[in-house]
Amino acid sequence: MKKIAVATDSNSGITQEEAKKSGVFVLPMPFTIGDQDYFEDINLTQKEFYEKLKLGDDIHTSQPSVGSLVEFWENILKDYDEVVYIPMSSGLSQSCESAKNFAREFEGKVFVVDNQRISVTQKGTVYNALELIKKGKSASEIQKILEDTRFDSSIYIMVNTLKYLKKGGRVTAAGAAIGTLLNIKPVLQIQGGKLDAYAKVLSVKQACQTMIRAIKKDLDTRFSEYVKNGEMALCFAHTDNEEGISKFVEEVRQAIPDVKITYVDPLSLSVSCHIGPGALAIACYREIK
Repeated sequence: MKKIAVATDSNSGITQEEAKKSGVFVLPMPFTIGDQDYFEDINLTQKEFYEKLKLGDDIHTSQPSVGSLVEFWENILKDYDEVVYIPMSSGLSQSCESAKNFAREFEGKVFVVDNQRISVTQKGTVYNALELIKKGKSASEIQKILEDTRFDSSIYIMVNTLKYLKKGGRVTAAGAAIGTLLNIKPVLQIQGGKLDAYAKVLSVKQACQTMIRAIKKDLDTRFSEYVKNGEMALCFAHTDNEEGISKFVEEVRQAIPDVKITYVDPLSLSVSCHIGPGALAIACYREIK
């Protein structure tokens, strides 16, 4: 039987320490801040990132270089026969398509999964892959299963400030100014890898209630069969908002007591720089059993 490795990028929220404990490999995503290069969880911590973000430093994200990705896979293949690589959604970045192109050079040893996910749902996919390896699935079978189930997840995100959406061109300056004046809290959604507007509310409390209703609707409709089978899990993410996420998790525990919670993580920095601090997110995904 071939020895299969599971790899992902730091958009999954899996830290280097967690990766070592769980036996997965995490490629750190690159950042440029000012004129210096950084890599998530290597020479840039969550605390340092938010300090720089709040100071107004010019932060740019980018794809991993060809050389770093190829070296990453080559190092893994020294000890493994095949790699199942799970990058962030192709709907949010070109890095997935680039990885597929590079993988052709590895002659069937690297299987790139376009699972249409990011952050905690991408993390769920990584651990689904580990379970599939335990069940004796081949790398190609794992790739197919994960891509066939790519829409079995849902994410809702409350953005605490419009400043960073404006900076990224997702809202106009006038829209951001009016939204800030009215204290509008946009709720965004990620379905199938695309980030879209979901609702606009006037407080964090309303945003949390809106997200709970949205995720409950998904569990009661799209994923009702998986809920009955005990296959759905809830997870959470936040941007520099430990207190807020703790309160939100408790609200959800009371509202949705029958679905287990797997992860409560800081949001990956590649997403955080576009939505800013103070955000809260809830997600659900299917655990493949």
